[in-house]
Amino acid sequence: MSNPSIPRTLGEIYADAVDPKVTADRLHRLELLHRTGLALSAERNRDRLIETILVEAQQLCRADGGTLYLKNDQDELCFAILRNDSLKLSLGGTTGLPIDLPPVPMRDLVTGQPNYKNVASFAACVNHSVNIDDAYAAAGFDFSGTQAFDLRHGYRSTSFLTIPLQNSEGLVLGVLQLINARDEASQVVAFRREDQLIVEALASQAGIAIDNRNLLDGQRDLLESFIRMIAGAIDAESPYTGAHCERVPVLAEMLTRSLCEAQAGPFADFNLNEDEWYELHIAAWLHDCGKVATPTHVMDKATKLECVYDRIKAVRTRYELMKRDARITYLEAVAEHPSERLAAEATYQRALAALDGELELISVSNIGGEYLSEEKQATIRGIGRRTYLEAGCPVAVLSEDEVDNLCISRGTLTNEERLIINGHMVQTVRMLEALPFPRHLRRVPEYAGGHHERMDGKGYPKGLFAGDMSIPARVLAIADVFEALTATDRPYKSGKKLSETMKIMGFMKRDNHLDPDLLDHFVRSGVYRIYAERYLDRELIDAVDEAALLQIRPKPFELPAEELRDARWRQFLPEYLQGGLRQVSGLPERR
Repeated sequence: MSNPSIPRTLGEIYADAVDPKVTADRLHRLELLHRTGLALSAERNRDRLIETILVEAQQLCRADGGTLYLKNDQDELCFAILRNDSLKLSLGGTTGLPIDLPPVPMRDLVTGQPNYKNVASFAACVNHSVNIDDAYAAAGFDFSGTQAFDLRHGYRSTSFLTIPLQNSEGLVLGVLQLINARDEASQVVAFRREDQLIVEALASQAGIAIDNRNLLDGQRDLLESFIRMIAGAIDAESPYTGAHCERVPVLAEMLTRSLCEAQAGPFADFNLNEDEWYELHIAAWLHDCGKVATPTHVMDKATKLECVYDRIKAVRTRYELMKRDARITYLEAVAEHPSERLAAEATYQRALAALDGELELISVSNIGGEYLSEEKQATIRGIGRRTYLEAGCPVAVLSEDEVDNLCISRGTLTNEERLIINGHMVQTVRMLEALPFPRHLRRVPEYAGGHHERMDGKGYPKGLFAGDMSIPARVLAIADVFEALTATDRPYKSGKKLSETMKIMGFMKRDNHLDPDLLDHFVRSGVYRIYAERYLDRELIDAVDEAALLQIRPKPFELPAEELRDARWRQFLPEYLQGGLRQVSGLPERR
């Protein structure tokens, strides 16, 4: 037998058991401890983790109640969960009910010395367990808070077992405190030595589990902050994108949540687990990350002639020079033939009117809009073929590049510039593919890189077809389009009203741009209006003809052979294959 004055190990205590009933009880505890250890190592939810720690600790020694404190950055022990079976009290943890009790400081606020008055802070400061038979008779600790609690609830707190939770480096992370151990007759008794040892064994596993959870949460917070920093940088780089990278995730998650709640229809079986939600969250925030590589002067091109600056100013200067030349011609004609002054003046006025008309056409065309007619394009090309004198040399009124830009039929971008803008999706996929995403985030590149694809394969950057994209990728497409149409911070347009936005999206449904089932759900669920009421200016919100939208049927089209669809899945379209970028490595298989 070991010396009774020397604390024995849990194994020695259990080895002394001779009573079969006692042995069975102790084996049950060991089994419970083993199962709890496995559960703690597998638990990923912080609230469920701390709740499991406390509940299992109570079961191990039949404690009536308990509290788990977690240490914060201010050296305070904050109440994370509080339970009492007799009082049917459960606060914190997964209950969602707050614990309205102040944290316990580990140091005196005045002297800065360790706080030894409270038993929880004492155990944390000295990193040692404290086992008290009767709190009301204990010397050296302030149990006035406990006694006030007892008075309010008609309770009697007696035995206390307080154990610090530490990580593998010995750093205290919190404190586990159990109250009122009970025997088989449910009478309150002191915590036995073997109770303390087995709970300390649990506390050791719990400390490591909490530390692992803290590390994982810290990494997640770092990734989240990094993602938001990138999104913020993209929005800050251009005054015209505003908060696009913030608004798209909001709408995408709203729409996805409504899909998960669907009880009937094509999305009745759709759901996302916790990892898949986070996967969508990251993808939504990073859906435009490739824009960091897009030239700002292209991305911010507000007018057709804008480059580093808007060249319309130079064009106006040329027209002022041509007006000057017209006036000189007029004055010379009058000086040479005074009798023909009226005819010369009429010619001069016609020349000024013609120049003003041309400049007006150029100025209006420069702004960009929904459509520039072929007739106006021909007029602009005719202007570009004329010359004027500058320093005695003939110079084209409009350069070839200026003519090409002014003849853009819609918007402000040339075909080459549009490819550059569209190429941000290539950069998005390439950047995200270069990141070592863990297994549960492997579809982030696909989700983020697919919001400009179409159902009929006419999208970019890979030209995917209906059914080859995942539902989250198609959700992002709808969120991106809706936000872009309603945004009030674009250089080439004003924010469209809700009715006009949904009408355009109806056309996109008809033309196999957007997923028809998803757009119908977007309408039926009312998500578009809920988002609008929260985030759009009031003047943009008007009535929408939902019935007309739902009646639209997509144009029929044939899916190509599997070989082409697989090829599209694995590489970008030829116009986006630049710099030797041929294959997109690491993509999951096409669904």
